Amino acid sequence: MIFEVRSTKEGISMSHRQALRARQENAVVSGVATKAIFVDKALNAELWDVDGRRFIDFAAGIAVTNTGHRHPYVMNAVAKQAELFTHTCFHVAPYESYIKLAERLNRIVDTGEENRTMLVTTGAEAVENAIKIARAHTKRSAVVAFTGAFHGRTMMGMALTGKVAPYKKGFGPFPAEIFHVPFPAAFSGVDVEATLLALDNLLASDVEPDRVAAFIIEPVQGEGGFNAAPAELLQGLRERADKHGIVLIADEIQAGMARTGTMLAVEHSGVRPDLVTLAKGLAGGFPLSAVVGKARIMNSAHPGGLGGTYAGNPISVAAANAVLDVIENEKLCARAAWIGEKVGASLDVIAARQGMERIGDVRVSGAMIAFELVEDKDGKIAAPQLTSQIVAEAEQRGLIILSCGIRYNVIRLLPPLTIEEPVLDEALHILETSIEAAFSKIASAMAEPR
Repeated sequence: MIFEVRSTKEGISMSHRQALRARQENAVVSGVATKAIFVDKALNAELWDVDGRRFIDFAAGIAVTNTGHRHPYVMNAVAKQAELFTHTCFHVAPYESYIKLAERLNRIVDTGEENRTMLVTTGAEAVENAIKIARAHTKRSAVVAFTGAFHGRTMMGMALTGKVAPYKKGFGPFPAEIFHVPFPAAFSGVDVEATLLALDNLLASDVEPDRVAAFIIEPVQGEGGFNAAPAELLQGLRERADKHGIVLIADEIQAGMARTGTMLAVEHSGVRPDLVTLAKGLAGGFPLSAVVGKARIMNSAHPGGLGGTYAGNPISVAAANAVLDVIENEKLCARAAWIGEKVGASLDVIAARQGMERIGDVRVSGAMIAFELVEDKDGKIAAPQLTSQIVAEAEQRGLIILSCGIRYNVIRLLPPLTIEEPVLDEALHILETSIEAAFSKIASAMAEPR
């Protein structure tokens, strides 16, 4: 059903979506950017807006609904918890479900040692607390992050983030003693050797190693363009962290929770981090995040130094315990790998066709899939306009996809791991036609006389 709101002043009718857009502009700050898709309901990999339009969701709330929208097992767990209590504050009246989740996460995260867990609410909070814990443990202050990184919108999160617009622009100054080195990306010509050389130069020329509390890295960058950290890089970081007593933090907020075919993306490298941050897919759409790591490091913070009023909300904790059950019972790690193979193969076929040379690179890490768009076959000139056109064409045809990358020229695909195969096939057909339409429109525009 299409809802309409009539404007008596102008005598024209607006869809419900258009009316909400106008209300949003008058009520919500412009700094909160959104698509113009106002959701009415969602189920698994499908979403319907207020005008009754159906979409296949290849954003998954930005890798949040890995178990799909409103998974019945998760919703049942939430409903049961809501009948008991919704909030006490874990500091005031703790509850068993928090402890149970901590026990499970301690077993899931392989640090090579006994672990401890703390729960908070957002990914940025998890990052903030991981840095606090690393500083408390090492009694040092400096942190090394990477170009293209995204670690949140808090002041520390922005400082660690390696992408200026839109995340850092105009919001400084940021906390001191945060350093960045290049993240390796084969398509862009940055290799592991160059990254480790830059790191060694940084430790020799800008900040002495015994002042560095932590290295923080996304095993697969999110906003940076879905570039996976090569195993050699993570091994190099581990060696330098061990040599200098530096805490190695794996930010698994987007790449974790079965998204890349393993519970954590860092597992592909065989490297054991000291601390891990989790969020997004952890609680199936309910706000929850965690820091998990070596007990001897995690316990460095004094009692009362960690936590928060809503940290480890019981509704979210119930959802997270259910999500872990779903991942195990429905074998979602294996399913993520299968999705990646299927979608990646489809993209490779499209990219190999004549006229599709501007698809410069296809990157697959399980169900964390991206393709980069360029103006030239060497990949030196980004194609952000083409990227935006593909996103718009897909949305028009009923497929939600997102862009990313420090050059704004990467399409990222994040289907729920529970997506039904016929829906996945439909989405891939829409994606193909959207790419073709965007290529055609851009080519036509370029051919027009000026």
